[in-house]
Amino acid sequence: MKIPRIFVAFIILTLTSCRAHMVTVTLVNTSAAPISTIVVDYPSATFGKDRLAPAESFSSPVKITDGGAIKVQFTDARGTSHRYTGPVLHPGEEGSIEIRLDQATAAITVHSGTR
Repeated sequence: MKIPRIFVAFIILTLTSCRAHMVTVTLVNTSAAPISTIVVDYPSATFGKDRLAPAESFSSPVKITDGGAIKVQFTDARGTSHRYTGPVLHPGEEGSIEIRLDQATAAITVHSGTR
């Protein structure tokens, strides 16, 4: 059985033109002490990091499939838990999110690409 060339061309075009819309989330410890039990909750999923040393950063690519606010919680060096809510994210969003943590706050900045 021969496969028509137009069908093969269509399949190749379809496979090469699709790409995932991803957002890179970067956690940065801007304080002089470690931060632990970091949980990032974004629409439809969650990821975490056990510990960030002073001046350490950690990045993770994520795919935003639902709309909603990004949230972060962490524990400071004294054992106090902190929770913050950031901006609303939208399905298909691209770009990067930087979450700068110190011992008392989280500053969440979204650098959007396209939607």
